[in-house]
Amino acid sequence: MFTGIIEATATLEKIEHSGENINFTLTCPFTQELKIDQSLAHNGCCLTVVEINDRSYTVTAIAETLEKTNLGKWIVGTEVNLERCLKWDGRLDGHIVQGHVDKTGTVEKIEDKDGSFFITIQYDETDDYVTVPQGSITVNGISLTVASSDSGRFSVAIIPYTWEFTNMKNLKPGDVVNLEFDIIGKYVTKLMKKNALL
Repeated sequence: MFTGIIEATATLEKIEHSGENINFTLTCPFTQELKIDQSLAHNGCCLTVVEINDRSYTVTAIAETLEKTNLGKWIVGTEVNLERCLKWDGRLDGHIVQGHVDKTGTVEKIEDKDGSFFITIQYDETDDYVTVPQGSITVNGISLTVASSDSGRFSVAIIPYTWEFTNMKNLKPGDVVNLEFDIIGKYVTKLMKKNALL
């Protein structure tokens, strides 16, 4: 389980294909603290550390993960948002994030609001995922508050700190981002549909 509070970014050093899977080798500030089998969220996608070298570590993405996320679009040099799993004695500073990406969205526009940034993201609404104003959404692993919501799109406001210390600053219109919708909202939607309330 994660909270959507990014600890650091990693740099993608190597990409190796293995059948339908891809092995990604990255470097990050806390590589020496990692352990084999540890869960680590990469742009919001939970991946398991399978190998550690002096300054780099490797994770494997299977075909299903590659289909649902933007990982297949990564290239060497890509900056990736990182978060280690939640400690039980820690504070839940963001919201409950599972590290299970629901789908991708596309950056529609980025507006500079003289100190903050307003990003609008469009997504395919066919899977009944919803957002609500002041609700929670995870974009590339970052816990964010929905500023505005419409059919198949939502906007988030990014504070300067988040802009500077995550890969948000690298986004441009047309880029694909990973989305994890709020788990409570997903359960409510499913229950309402099951009871024919939607």
